[in-house]
Amino acid sequence: MNVPDNLKYTKDHEWIRVEGNVGIIGVTDYAQGELGDIVYVDIDPNIAEIKAGETFGTVEAVKTVSDLYAPVSGKVVELNKKLANEPQVVNSDPYGDGWMIKIEITDSGELSSLLDQEAYKNLIGQ
Repeated sequence: MNVPDNLKYTKDHEWIRVEGNVGIIGVTDYAQGELGDIVYVDIDPNIAEIKAGETFGTVEAVKTVSDLYAPVSGKVVELNKKLANEPQVVNSDPYGDGWMIKIEITDSGELSSLLDQEAYKNLIGQ
């Protein structure tokens, strides 16, 4: 199970990579493995802002649908358009091409409430 040390994690299995004041968000390798084959990613194309802890979309796998929760608050700057036609990239590359949303972080203090690599590994029993 891949758990990169340069990311922060939520207890709901989302990750965020911070680059300056931009946060790139996706679901973890563990999450995609538990979901199975992802067939659809649903994020409102008109979404302008997300708030920490609130849902910003869903991921649909063959047998289940799972909500996506925002790790921190921010203004949406980009959605991964590739996922509309290739949702399975979340399975094959969850930390790379499988990212879901990019935001301009509005409260960087919220990052301190997220899990680091070690805490996330403990959460998933690794």
